[in-house]
Amino acid sequence: MKSVKLKFRIPYFTEWGQSLLVCGSEPMLGSWNVKKGLLLSPVHQDDQLIWTATIAVPCQFSCGYRYYVVDDAKNVLRWEMGNERRLSIPHLLPEGHTLELHDLWQTGADALLFRSAFKDVIFCKNSTFNIDRPEAILHDELVQQESILVRFKICCPNVQEGTSVYVIGSSTKLGNWKVQDGLKLHYTGEYIWEAYCVIPRGDFPIRYKYCKYGKNGCFSLEVGSTRELSVNSSKSQSQYIFLSDGMLREMPWRGCGVAVPMFSVRSEDDIGVGEFLDLKLLVDWAVESGFHLVQLLPINDTSVHRMWWDSYPYSSLSVFALHPLYLRLQALSKNLPEDVKSEIRNAKERLDGKDVDYEATMATKFSIAKKVFMQEKDLILNSSSFHNFFSENEDWLKPYAAFCFLRDFFETSDHSQWGCFSNYSKDKLEKLVSKDALHYDTICFHYYIQFHLHLQLSEAAEYARAKGVVLKGDLPIGVDRNSVDTWVYPTLFRMNTSTGAPPDYFAKNGQNWGFPTYNWEEMSKDNYGWWRARLTQMGKYFTAYRIDHILGFFRIWELPDHAMTGLIGKFRPSIPLSQEELEREGIWDFDRLTRPYVRKEFLQENFGDSWILIAANFFKEYLDRYEFKEECNTEKKIAAKVHSCAEKSLLPESEDKIRCDLFDLLKNIVLIRDPEHDKSFYPRFNLEDTSSFRDLDDHSKNVLKRLYYDYYFHRQDKLWQQNALKTLPALLNSSDMLACGEDLGLIPACVHPVMQELGLIGLRIQRMPSEPDLEFGIPSQYSYMTVCAPSCHDCSTLRAWWEEDEERRHRFFKSVIGSDDLPPSQCVPDLAHLIIRQHIESPSMWAIFPLQDLLALKEEYMTRPATEETINDPTNPKHYWRYRVHVTMESLIKDKELKTTIKDLIQGSGRSYPHIGEAERQLSRETAALALGKQ
Repeated sequence: MKSVKLKFRIPYFTEWGQSLLVCGSEPMLGSWNVKKGLLLSPVHQDDQLIWTATIAVPCQFSCGYRYYVVDDAKNVLRWEMGNERRLSIPHLLPEGHTLELHDLWQTGADALLFRSAFKDVIFCKNSTFNIDRPEAILHDELVQQESILVRFKICCPNVQEGTSVYVIGSSTKLGNWKVQDGLKLHYTGEYIWEAYCVIPRGDFPIRYKYCKYGKNGCFSLEVGSTRELSVNSSKSQSQYIFLSDGMLREMPWRGCGVAVPMFSVRSEDDIGVGEFLDLKLLVDWAVESGFHLVQLLPINDTSVHRMWWDSYPYSSLSVFALHPLYLRLQALSKNLPEDVKSEIRNAKERLDGKDVDYEATMATKFSIAKKVFMQEKDLILNSSSFHNFFSENEDWLKPYAAFCFLRDFFETSDHSQWGCFSNYSKDKLEKLVSKDALHYDTICFHYYIQFHLHLQLSEAAEYARAKGVVLKGDLPIGVDRNSVDTWVYPTLFRMNTSTGAPPDYFAKNGQNWGFPTYNWEEMSKDNYGWWRARLTQMGKYFTAYRIDHILGFFRIWELPDHAMTGLIGKFRPSIPLSQEELEREGIWDFDRLTRPYVRKEFLQENFGDSWILIAANFFKEYLDRYEFKEECNTEKKIAAKVHSCAEKSLLPESEDKIRCDLFDLLKNIVLIRDPEHDKSFYPRFNLEDTSSFRDLDDHSKNVLKRLYYDYYFHRQDKLWQQNALKTLPALLNSSDMLACGEDLGLIPACVHPVMQELGLIGLRIQRMPSEPDLEFGIPSQYSYMTVCAPSCHDCSTLRAWWEEDEERRHRFFKSVIGSDDLPPSQCVPDLAHLIIRQHIESPSMWAIFPLQDLLALKEEYMTRPATEETINDPTNPKHYWRYRVHVTMESLIKDKELKTTIKDLIQGSGRSYPHIGEAERQLSRETAALALGKQ
């Protein structure tokens, strides 16, 4: 068989014991089996480590390939991100010759611009260039000229219409650095620009750069050092070199966005709560104010309890179903009866309150929707659009509808109380959703609601894309214990545990979210299919998403299911302290360290004269200490007994205080024994704060302090890194959405390197700096791969935070604003303007602002008490999520002054600013008409 030689070449620094390997789609490159890939050999060249390998391949060979970092056993340690590389050898390459591939490692940051947020929204207008494949030069011409054929290739997503990409350099063939005489590149699709050039050997080494050149003479040369290509003087040097020079180096793209929960949006058409179709108004305001992105909180159904507790958007009833709360009733039909129209008008007036009335709004929407459903069910359920929706979604839609029916029938979402339906099976499901079932209309009603929610959100999503606005969703870390997902996939969850977070900025005693933790081992058996399905579903509507508590993909804070607070937990996975390890260090009394340490004086200090009553009800005496009785030796048991005593008027103080004081005594331990391995132990978080620790001897204290520090800050890093590199790529590769990670809290050392490697954008909140020596973050020092914001939904707004602490206000004014003057007692518009400007001018890829913080730019919107603008209080597990913006979107759209203020801030910062012309307006109108036609 006629063959040519293929030489791979890539500069990359590895650590000891690591090698580089190329693997591809063809058998000689392993057929995507990395173990059978082609190992590369390293050689030092100047200050670089160059990896190369040569292989013979058939003429006209083509394949896909990718580079990997492997250990000595060819186990994958790392792989390059971005799109799979494609190679097609030119058919004119003569037999026996060598083609050199000069590649650069593709980083996670390089891959970002191929995500749908950029590809399909921000840069979509740039992909209208005609694709033009340049041809390679004939071999005879090379021989005659003693030249080398070089293919230049660069990735450049942000090229405006009428602009071309050139390469200019030190060779005459590259224009001698004159752009007018340079080599013009051809657009070959997927942001790639290429051109072939025959360069005389005498011109080497050549120095060159890429640039953009517009019809109007506007010239933009890439930043950074000059690129260089050297060749050997020997005539044995290959005459064919394909350069893949990565990304065109230019000032990185930066944009702005606005964040607001869906339920908080207010419009003239909504009924008591923001609705999906209101997003079109929000998008209009965003574009006119200069924003490229709109960020929402989770929008999945949370109707677990059928009461206001369900306002918590992170406790999903289903990770696939949309929330009926956001349904626009008026859009259900063009032929609404007059009595229904009247009912809708009355509901709008009745529910147009300061805050969301969750229960009344849900009840009203379901009541009216059922009337419309009974009128139009046959028309809708027999339509082709519904059949298409059903066939695409039935895997989750049928279990969801069945679950909702059973929840209402048994009056509980706790599926362990459902008798024979407690254990899910496909046979039982098919009977539940059968057309012959008496309750079939009820099942179909849930189909109907989800169908219309899908139509309405799809319409809003298409509108956002047409306007050049990225719609950013939110991926909750957990699901409710009593959810469709735990019913259908029980093996994917550790149902005897709860998820939470250790003490941090949000909650000094930790958080207990109540979600079961994940069984990652079980999930890995089908390559995380459940997660991949979630992301695929989100990708139907969103072009970017926020991964809630991304630390959970490295390790999760796991609590026993009998815990109510979040302090007495451990990390999963983690390497515990073994009994053998502790005994070697002279630690022997494990009962003393793992049981609550309660002495008489502690009871007296906490409960005063009533300590004897408390001791008699909750404790039994044990040597010189007290132990909790069996019936109250967990937080849930204590809470139940305290409540029982309160009902009998047996408590000397309030129920809350007694319960909290008893919880504190229960948590007065030093080590936590693993319930599944009794010879494994975990140091209690902040163990030095306990009187149990303070009463130990000095040797035990020193040993435990050292082991504590090792457990929390050293020994887990490699384990957590490996865990994240197994789980996160499955998410990132399952959709084209741009991924951002919420990386606040106690951050292990391994987190940020992994996020950087995978191209995950982090979060920076000014009042919660990641630097331990800072009280306030410095936006001008944030890294590019971040989202920056002055506040978020989990903390007080800018206005409320400013009013909370006078001394902190003084420190902020001095260190961040740089003023020794007395700061104002309120966050006046000028102050908000300054803080927002600092964030807009930061190097972060995105500056995303809560809508409340933007409204602080105008005094007119500051009449409501600042504390009422807070969305969530993380210290309260039963917080009512009900904040509504007090001004309608229609009014904000009309407010030219506010839009101009924001626009001026963005335009003066170097950030990208959306420009909407007549063509885009026409596209928006066509998109809206198309969506209406589908409906």
